[in-house]
Amino acid sequence: MIASKAASLFLRRSIPTATAAAATRSNVGRTIGASGARMMSSDTVTFDLTGSFETYKLDTAPNDTIEMTKEELLEHFELMYTMRRMEITCDNEYKARAIRGFCHLYDGQEAVATGINAAFDPEDSWITSYRCHCTALARGGSVASVLGELFGNVDGQTQGKGGSMHFYNKAHNFFGGQGIVGAQVPVGLGLAFANHYNATPGNPMQVAIACYGDGAANQGQIWESANMASLWKLPMIFCIENNHYGMGTSIDRHSSHSDYYKMGNHIPGVRMDGMNVLAVKEGMRFVKDYVGQGNGPMYVEMMTYRYHGHSMSDPGTTYRNREEIALTRSTRDPLEFVKKTLIEAGFADAEQIKETEKRIRKEVAEQVKQAKSSSPPTIEPHLFQYVYSKDGGKEQNEFPPHVRMPDFAKSKWY
Repeated sequence: MIASKAASLFLRRSIPTATAAAATRSNVGRTIGASGARMMSSDTVTFDLTGSFETYKLDTAPNDTIEMTKEELLEHFELMYTMRRMEITCDNEYKARAIRGFCHLYDGQEAVATGINAAFDPEDSWITSYRCHCTALARGGSVASVLGELFGNVDGQTQGKGGSMHFYNKAHNFFGGQGIVGAQVPVGLGLAFANHYNATPGNPMQVAIACYGDGAANQGQIWESANMASLWKLPMIFCIENNHYGMGTSIDRHSSHSDYYKMGNHIPGVRMDGMNVLAVKEGMRFVKDYVGQGNGPMYVEMMTYRYHGHSMSDPGTTYRNREEIALTRSTRDPLEFVKKTLIEAGFADAEQIKETEKRIRKEVAEQVKQAKSSSPPTIEPHLFQYVYSKDGGKEQNEFPPHVRMPDFAKSKWY
């Protein structure tokens, strides 16, 4: 199958990439064109990823092809479309004032979280920034638990206590979002140390990834974490989700070094097309294997784009124009890429994709209703759960003996 070439891989860059290779059922088992891409079976296709990666200080690189089954690609599409619909719902609910406070949306960047999740094992550790709704969804969450948290209700993922920036799911090795820029990276380093410490000698280590934006890339705590990770050869991945704007400041204005995958000095790096879920999946497979084998940390730069502003308080059009956003939507949208890939590979037709989208929209709407039916946490027992521990025991919550309220007459004694 010959893969068609897109005009460019990265926003404001001229690196070529490949879109999904076209295929028909009549081409099963036959190599088509010089690219060597092949239909392996009626439900497996090899896609060309030529031009999707750049490497730094590496003798090897991710593969230029990836095999995908129909089921795998459909699963990725369904997760990405659910993410998109969920974030659009968050936008609407925020404007209706059902969601309050900070709210940072992820639409446009869905291929990054989906591709990482596809390449990782459930035992790998993941921590990210405050733009964390979709990562929480990928790592064992549901639309109901995400929206429930945003509504401040007790059935939310952190029982309505965390809100938009502080999701957490230890059972699925998701260690949350961080409200402070870059603060997740030293915590991610600790997770990498734990994975190194607990590894079975002779076996690959579970890895840890800390995702952060280009606006955080020059934080001092990240440099300190990189130094320690390199000294101890920890299985740590420093993942920069480069959406080209640190809040409202473009990378050209806020960083003197904008090749972020090279920022580790002697630490190797990979830059990949963060709008192509196939490239992210293959790229992260390569990175996970490299750091898990004891070679030390790696820098990863995902070239991506956010459609919304930095947060819901940012219209996102004062430092970039609407034409730029529209151009990205029309030429590089990660969901449209997967839809086109499904059709060209013969995995689905346009009508089947529309039916899938319709089903997911209905499921999201139903889960939003479920989230709204919950109630806020109460003072007793929710307010003091996971604050004081009784005898150091896990989940043995202890209430403080006295809680003084502003009106002393309403103070609590336990």
